This record gives sequence, C-alpha cells and structure tokens, in this order.
Amino acid sequence: MKKPLKRSLQILLALTAAIACFLLYVQFNYNPEYDAPATGIRHSKDSAVIARGQYLVMGPGHCWNCHAADGETNLQTGTVTGLSGGLAFKLPFGTLYSPNITPDSATGIGARSDEMLARAIRFSVKHDNTAMIPFMTYNGMSDEDITAVISYLRSLEPIKNVVEETELNLLGKIVKRFVIKPVGLDSIAPHVMERDTTPEYGRYLAASVGNCVGCHTNRDKNTGEFVGEKFAGGYQMRAKSGTFTTPNLTPDPETGAITHYSVGQFIAKFRAGAVYPETPMPWKSFQTLNDNDLKALFYYFKSMKPVKNPTVRFVAKTEK
Repeated sequence: MKKPLKRSLQILLALTAAIACFLLYVQFNYNPEYDAPATGIRHSKDSAVIARGQYLVMGPGHCWNCHAADGETNLQTGTVTGLSGGLAFKLPFGTLYSPNITPDSATGIGARSDEMLARAIRFSVKHDNTAMIPFMTYNGMSDEDITAVISYLRSLEPIKNVVEETELNLLGKIVKRFVIKPVGLDSIAPHVMERDTTPEYGRYLAASVGNCVGCHTNRDKNTGEFVGEKFAGGYQMRAKSGTFTTPNLTPDPETGAITHYSVGQFIAKFRAGAVYPETPMPWKSFQTLNDNDLKALFYYFKSMKPVKNPTVRFVAKTEK
C-alpha cells in the first residue's frame, strides 16, 4: 500500500509543480508584443476628409457608443459628445475600459502617432505593440476611411480624462496569452472603397465599418470568437428588463428577420429607430446612415446564403 500512495503523492506534486510553473509563466508573459507592418496612413486637415470621418465615427462606426461617457447606457438618447472614454465593460475575464480618443496629449491620443492609431484600427495592435481585446471589427476598413477617422479625431477638442487601466483576472491573462492575437497581419486591406449601392459595398459596411457582423453572429462569451454562422444572429445581450437576442439577417424564408422587407421598408425601419428603449442596437447612430449606404446593406443581406436560425428578439425578465 505504501508504494501506490507514494507514487500518487509524486504524481500530485508533479502536477502541482507543473500548474505553478504554468501560472507563473502566464503571470509574467500574458502580454506578448507583436510586429505589425506600417500602414503609411497620415491624417488630413481637408474639411471633406474630416466630414467623412465624422460620418463614420458618429454614424455607421458608432464609436461614440463605447467612447462617450453615456454612449452605452443611453444608446438611443446619449449626448453623442465627449469621446473621452472610461466606459467599463465587466466581462468574465476582467474589466475593460474604453480609452479616451480625444487629442488630449496626457490622457488621450494626442501623444500617439497617426501610425499607432492606424495600426490599432487595422491590426488591433496597441501603441506598445501588444494585442487589443477584439471589441472593434474595423480591421478591413480602407486606408481612405481610416485616414478620415483619424483626421476627425484629431480635429476634436481635447478632453482631459484619466481612464482606468484594464484589469484582467487569471482567466483573462490565459486568454490574452494564448487566444487574443492581432488581426489581419498578412491581409491586404483596400486603399479605397467605391461608395455605391452594390452588395460588395454593403459587405464592406457590414463587416468592416458598422460591425453588424460582430453583433449579429453568435460569439463565445469568454473569447469573443465567432461560434455561429455570420449574420445569422443568436448573440444574447442582457438588459435590466430582459434579454435581447440579435436577429438573423440572412434571407432565410422562415427565420430571416428582413427576408420579406422591401428596400423602402428597410430604410424606413432605420429612420424610425428603436422599438425597445433598452435595445443594444445603436439606432441613434444608424439613423444617420444615408440612403445609399442603407441600400447597399440591404442588397448585401439579400445576397447572402440563407441560414436557418430561429431567434426570439426579446424575452422579458420574470420576477422571482
């Protein structure tokens, strides 16, 4: 009996030592650096470029929903001002805070180069060359539009606002070390996208500007990785009054949310805005999309492969 017990203790000690070594490794190496290629993107002071940037930041890109103090809590009524960050996202692996993206040199992006900002948008790489948590899906944005976004942000009034540092727990550090990576380091993004009403431009807006794919695709709650068919809905978001589930945007005749819409009805839906006050859909931003962009989105969704995925838009919270 002594030999099996001794052997079991040896195995237990070996496992304990291995786990301890692994945890120490994660603790000191959870934030590796990456080499991201230069983009060559530089901001412009041209008023037309800045206006395009404002349209993207405040409209389809809905940047203010995360970077304005009341952007997330008041999606439908927020002030749409500030962009000074500080919004907390409490996740299973830690708490993340949106950064200040006004040109304040001490607490915002004023001390960051255009290249640093462009690499953050294009590759999800921070100014210190570490990978960003993939909240943004703007990696495929064209050089022209990234230039416009940066130009608009440079034109804003600086706001001094010290934002708390992101706090990762042990799970978060493991995820950051082994799962979170830069995006598209080897891909080639378009220099310019022609703005028209084609499905191709709609795909660009849905996947690289408006982040429709990020919400209308089911995702893993811990890593943010897609686990469902793109644009088929199913991602759940909780609110005080209940749980919202993103609808299926593919043209499935039975479960597609907009399958039987006409293009006019689709545009009217956006112009009307929110039905549910607490909906996570940033209608206030998307109401500013021009008709051609909405047409492009509609024709793209209509062109997709139908995916059967029934979803229930909203389930009210029941009192216990």
